[in-house]
Amino acid sequence: MKSKLSFLVSIITAISVSSCVDPAQQGKGAGGGLGPLIFLPLMILVFWLFFIRPQAKRQKNQKSFVDNLQRGDKVVTIAGIHGTINKINEDGTIMLEISPGSYVKMEKSSISMEMTSQLNKGVTAEKK
Repeated sequence: MKSKLSFLVSIITAISVSSCVDPAQQGKGAGGGLGPLIFLPLMILVFWLFFIRPQAKRQKNQKSFVDNLQRGDKVVTIAGIHGTINKINEDGTIMLEISPGSYVKMEKSSISMEMTSQLNKGVTAEKK
């Protein structure tokens, strides 16, 4: 991933540098060429590929994860609270049992997909 990014940055830099005009030849009709015209769309493409698209993918996965939560799932919240889902309410909240008999009402969106998958990966490793 990092090598692809450095490769694209070097290509973009080469294109932008090649389009620079020598000040001695500036009055002789030497133009900028297509470098500046290619540079902007290429930069937009790089930002979309490395920043916007992966973030949209993560948001989509988080939303599907939150929509598929069920009673009895062991989860971790964004704040780091570990618990088990006791009840899923109609208003987009859940009752999280953090210790036997202790319940906390939380928003479904506060459940962390990454930390929960790490928690559940550790549980499956212990069972083997």
